[in-house]
Amino acid sequence: MQRSTVRADGDGIRFVLDGEVRTVDGVATTRTVLGFLREDLGRTGTKEGCAEGDCGACTVVVGELTGDGVEMKAVNACIQLVPTLDGKALFTVEDLRRPTGALHPVQQAMVACHGSQCGFCTPGFVMSLWALYLEHREQGSRPDAAQARTALTGNLCRCTGYRPILEAAERMFDLPIAEFDCEGLRRQLQSLVRDTSLAYVHDGHRFFAPRTLAELTELRAAHPHAMILAGATDVGLWVTKQLRDLPDIISIGQVAMLREIRESGSILRIGAGASLDEAYRALARHYPEVTEMWERFASTPIRNSGTMGGNVANGSPIGDSMPTLIALGANVVLRNRVRARRLPMEDLYVGYLKTAMGADEILEAIEVPMPRPSLRFRTYKLSKRFDSDISAVCAAFALDIEKGVIAGCRIAFGGMAATPRRAPAAEAALTGKAWTEATARAGMEALAADYTPLTDMRASAGYRSRSAQNLLYRFFLETRADHPLPAASLSVFAAA
Repeated sequence: MQRSTVRADGDGIRFVLDGEVRTVDGVATTRTVLGFLREDLGRTGTKEGCAEGDCGACTVVVGELTGDGVEMKAVNACIQLVPTLDGKALFTVEDLRRPTGALHPVQQAMVACHGSQCGFCTPGFVMSLWALYLEHREQGSRPDAAQARTALTGNLCRCTGYRPILEAAERMFDLPIAEFDCEGLRRQLQSLVRDTSLAYVHDGHRFFAPRTLAELTELRAAHPHAMILAGATDVGLWVTKQLRDLPDIISIGQVAMLREIRESGSILRIGAGASLDEAYRALARHYPEVTEMWERFASTPIRNSGTMGGNVANGSPIGDSMPTLIALGANVVLRNRVRARRLPMEDLYVGYLKTAMGADEILEAIEVPMPRPSLRFRTYKLSKRFDSDISAVCAAFALDIEKGVIAGCRIAFGGMAATPRRAPAAEAALTGKAWTEATARAGMEALAADYTPLTDMRASAGYRSRSAQNLLYRFFLETRADHPLPAASLSVFAAA
């Protein structure tokens, strides 16, 4: 195996590690951060468990410039590629060592609360807790129990149990403060800002990280067979699990315009490079009904690095964001080097993992209409686990109800077909009718004509069909005119 070269300066992949600017070359474009840390640098505190971003043993923290500050986020090292570190700072569990030899408050709290037994998962938990610690110390606050649980949804423990770890999440704020030089890190990261874009080459494979939308579309036109990379939360698995030999890679992570989220009139525009966490936060401000889906979409490290644009562009039939966006009437903005075009999201998908994007096009943004007074909207996810699991069925319902009558209807499901799809028969059965139990039952029956789901490891075809109907009935119970039921009374998780 060819080892990478790490230098203090130069023209390779540049990032901050151990408080110093490092330059790396001689590393494959698809080299994972986890493999680089353990095998090239001998930093074995970061562990390998699942190699797919599910267990959290590999959790590290990445620092990145955002405006006038630095954003610190927990991510999975096992599915992040080394070239994506360019211009950022990387922190591992070894970075929590203090000059005095004392434990960091996060580590001390884990010891005091007996939060570790075998210790294999412990470094990942510590790094997730450290990210939480930094966030709340910066805000001058402390997390509540729900925030602590959310921060740890990407970390699995098989022997200690979560109670003492959650106690450590509370205890760490009672210990003497460990200072962090955020301003010094900001200056270091500013020194890494490139005048030109990264074009890294290794063994004939190229990794491009353009800085402008114009440069991105030019690269796409010049390299139509290149892999477009956003958060690597899906592509990373192609490397670690499918062992694919990927083509040239064009990363969109440095294109600031693609990370913008803004409101323009009646439209919420989400750039294709905005993280899942940022995108759902913006959606939830206008559609609070997506809050549970936001929390249940994978885990905190995945939401920190993955993008909603990537979830949409990949076109997976079980992508959780698409039913919501389709039901809300979202459009996608596709762009090549000469023009942009808009397409209803449901028209983007033409087959299993196939989209209507041209070979020279990139996804620029997702445009979501703002809520209307007449709109009744819900989205639901069925999976075997509450946290960090793939949907068996994902549903979204959006009805415009005027004077008790359904004036417009959009229903979308994931996990029911080869693509995320609307339910035209059910929509037709509802539209123009009063929103009554009889109408809801008619829509439930019509769903049988809309989908012929498959049986797989997540659910049987029969379960999917029945559950889709029951979710429509749940939607009715929550939105009926007379005595609508609160969502908590219909949730098995709330009841537990």
